[in-house]
Parts: sequence; C-alpha cells; structure tokens
Amino acid sequence: MTSGTRAFVRQRAGDRCEYCQLHQDDSPLAALHIEHIRPRKHGGSDDETNLCLACIDCSLHKGSNLTGIGPYSAVTTPLFHPRDQKWEDHFEWEGIRIVGKTAIGRTTIRVLCMNSDEQLELRMADG
Repeated sequence: MTSGTRAFVRQRAGDRCEYCQLHQDDSPLAALHIEHIRPRKHGGSDDETNLCLACIDCSLHKGSNLTGIGPYSAVTTPLFHPRDQKWEDHFEWEGIRIVGKTAIGRTTIRVLCMNSDEQLELRMADG
C-alpha cells in the first residue's frame, strides 16, 4: 500500500474512525490505521474502495470478521461497510453511546464492542 493511498484514506475519513467515529486527536495512545473492510484472507485488496480508517479497538475487534450474530435476532448479519453504506443509516448517537438503527448497525456495535467501557470513557473525556 502506498503512502499516497494511506494519506487519501485518512483525508477521506477526516482523521476519524469510520466505525465508532473516534477522532485521531482523541486516541492518545495509538494512531488510527488503515483497515481492510474485506480482509485479505477473504480476497480483499489494497484498493481504496476496500480501505477505511479505524481506531485500534474497532480494528482489533473486527479482525477478519465480515459478519456477526445479531444481538436480538441471533441471525448471521453482515457488518457495516463504510464504503457501501452511510453511517447515519445504521447508527445514531444517544448521548455518548452509539445505537444501532438496523440489524447491521446493532451487529457491528456488538462485534466491534463500540460501546465498551474504554470507548465510553474516551467519549466522555472528549466532552
């Protein structure tokens, strides 16, 4: 992956995790990094359409997952895809918590632990 591609992905995301919306300035211990939406092990490429910016927590929890089990439906559901879907269609803010508006949103929140104690503390500190 070229440095130009990395810079493009960061700029496109506005230096914000495309899953939990954490801004780079609010991630004091780790730089946000480039995430493969469809992991290489599942045939994903380094093409800009398969890349997004992710915080360390979202990236580590997502790993090579493409789906998860819905918290209410117990049905296998795709995870949010930042290039093909709009964040606001699947998520909304309820104070400092991210709430899923759809099965995709709810499943992504669950798999990526987007409302973990650590995430909530960062959001609370951000104000």
